[in-house]
Amino acid sequence: MAANNGWLTRRLLRVALQIMLLLALPAAVRAANNCPWLTEATAGGLLGGTAVGTFTAGQPGQPSTCSFVDKESGGTRELTITVEINPDAHTQLAAMMHDCGASGSLLQAIGNEAAVCAMDSRRKSLAERVVGRVRDQIFTIAIMTSLKDDPVLDHSMLMTKIYTASEQVAGNLF
Repeated sequence: MAANNGWLTRRLLRVALQIMLLLALPAAVRAANNCPWLTEATAGGLLGGTAVGTFTAGQPGQPSTCSFVDKESGGTRELTITVEINPDAHTQLAAMMHDCGASGSLLQAIGNEAAVCAMDSRRKSLAERVVGRVRDQIFTIAIMTSLKDDPVLDHSMLMTKIYTASEQVAGNLF
């Protein structure tokens, strides 16, 4: 009888292990997006579709980068976040805001200071960019669409969505 219980116990453990492996398989098949500032689900909501994210950790002198892409039949929507630690973040951010030129406007209640800037208008896309700072961390956020007459990211919605993304990222940097 005791030998029978040992066989049954081993069999139950084997079945439990197989079930756990099957449940873990979908997570193992898909690469993890380790973006510390925004999830794929949140990015997908901002881009109006299913966003696939990638994260690149920063190297000395280089920012960490999260990129989220939503591919549609007529083009793509993309959200990119960079974060860089800089001991003189205030001075660097001031220079970045100066580069915004006349298109830059300050954003209230986003990090320690932030501004929204128009992206290069020569590109065949609609895009906006935010530059900001939380303590010694400088962040940039860009949202763009290459879809002609995009129903999700027209200029008004683009401004709303970049502000929402900025709130999320700055909040996670605090």
